[in-house]
Amino acid sequence: MTTPLIGITTYHKDERGYIQLPSQYAEAVRRAGAIPLLIQPGEPRMDELMALLDGLILSGGGDVDPALYTTQQHQQVYWVDQERDRFEIDLTNRSLQEDKPLLCICRGLQVLNVALGGTLITHIPDQVTGAIEHRQLPRDPIAHAVELDPSSHLATVMQSQQVVTASWHHQSIEQVAEGLKVVGRAPDGVIEAVEMEDKPHVMAVQWHPELTAMTDPTQQRLFDELVAWAVQRRRL
Repeated sequence: MTTPLIGITTYHKDERGYIQLPSQYAEAVRRAGAIPLLIQPGEPRMDELMALLDGLILSGGGDVDPALYTTQQHQQVYWVDQERDRFEIDLTNRSLQEDKPLLCICRGLQVLNVALGGTLITHIPDQVTGAIEHRQLPRDPIAHAVELDPSSHLATVMQSQQVVTASWHHQSIEQVAEGLKVVGRAPDGVIEAVEMEDKPHVMAVQWHPELTAMTDPTQQRLFDELVAWAVQRRRL
């Protein structure tokens, strides 16, 4: 059996024409025993791409265009890239249709929710009473706890109901899309994890597990689980 190939979406193209992604994503996939494949937004050969992939990670990055889920804008919204939005929503829908193992990280969780018809809080400090810090200003990660539903698949995978996470976001799910179940929250009630009851191979977290996965087994287990599902799918 050949080694599973896991696609990882990259950030949008910047003003210099560069496509970037923090190396920790690929490193976590390699530790899990798979080969990472970075996917630039806008790849037109979707059928060929999907045929190659055994699993997919929707990475973090800039904000989803608010026009996709609300009529309101916010001055704190940044790095909106419509090409990336369209591409990742299409990629998400195709992955769900084809039952590909899927790990959605930070922005990726938001893409999943929007793709399925949900909405987002555009700026947590303005919309959540008593909000804790979910990122360190101006835009850096910060640690905070997340409480997981003890009956959730995610708690089973991470082998813990209380996890310390590397948080790096200012948005979160507002209205949960049909088909998703909330299984994790921050101390202020902000939604931090969702899953699909009929698709245990779909995991979505609002934090950045790749940042601490090298030293925190609870976080690395998310990547291990994704690759395990990819291996199992190849055997079918």
